[in-house]
Amino acid sequence: MGDQENHVRSILSSKKRPPPAIDPLQLPASKTRVPFGDLTNSPNIALNQSSDLNKENTFMKTNNKKKQKKFACESSLYKHLHALEMDVNRRPLPNYMDKVQKDISKSMREVLVDWLVEVAEEYKLVSDTIYLAVSYVDRFLSIHDINRSKLQLLGVSAMLIASKYEEIAPPNVEDFCYITDNSYTVDEVKDMEKEIQSVPNFEMGNPTAKNFLRIFTKAAQENFKGSKLQLEFMASYLLELSLLDIVCMQFLPSVAAASALFLSRFTLDSQTRPWNLALQCHTGYKPSDLKDCVLVMHGLQWNIKGSSLQAVPIKYSKTKFTCVSSLTSPDIPASYFEPVYE
Repeated sequence: MGDQENHVRSILSSKKRPPPAIDPLQLPASKTRVPFGDLTNSPNIALNQSSDLNKENTFMKTNNKKKQKKFACESSLYKHLHALEMDVNRRPLPNYMDKVQKDISKSMREVLVDWLVEVAEEYKLVSDTIYLAVSYVDRFLSIHDINRSKLQLLGVSAMLIASKYEEIAPPNVEDFCYITDNSYTVDEVKDMEKEIQSVPNFEMGNPTAKNFLRIFTKAAQENFKGSKLQLEFMASYLLELSLLDIVCMQFLPSVAAASALFLSRFTLDSQTRPWNLALQCHTGYKPSDLKDCVLVMHGLQWNIKGSSLQAVPIKYSKTKFTCVSSLTSPDIPASYFEPVYE
């Protein structure tokens, strides 16, 4: 089995890559400021201050209303997505590898997902495309027993469908054939695309952990002392790592997203309790609800450094992601999973 898995890994890792596109630079618009000497000691200054104060109060009231309205919209969106994720027909079987598959293994799936992350980076695809593609793969494998020779075909076909749903300018079928070193024909990819979409209750827009992370992140950044941008990148990194591990399939996407934020806050500030009432209210999860998922992600965060699956760590080792994959965290105190009261 080891030789067979190494063969699958060597096939996936040796594919051709197109040169990455270069985005044009946008220079920020220059700003002007009033010289200090132009500020006069006018008798109307008190009136101007009063007028400015009224304007500021009006602005703050308007801004607060906008925040409340936005929170209400996010809350409604969360309720809708949560209702969808609770539908068992929309989720893969957590134990499909033991119950359904006979010729592929967990490690082969890991190699495939790692390669799909690499492909998404080469084609500059948004991360949502990766989550959807992996979701399609797992849904298909929950029903159909396939030969390992078709695993990569399943992966690129799933990525093709996901990119059509998420991308503004998705790669075409020929691009995905090329990325496999033309191991599959255009017709084979199209046929597999049809097979994936024939899965019972198939939905292109199933809720993913990335959807929930986007909703939860603002609340997690609210009272965070460190870099809010780094917190966002760390959570994205941990969540993408979780795609590699089939064990994480047992957790709801919303639980995975909340757990990634829990571990991110702890990684960046281990001296402060990572969960609070605001996050509990916003996500609907207590620390104890997240414990199992957080511990699995914590193990991934440590063990990935000695793994051959490096697409996600390499991606998040870049400066644009503030090199979050280079960070690890100590053991999590058991008290951090106890109920929060303030």
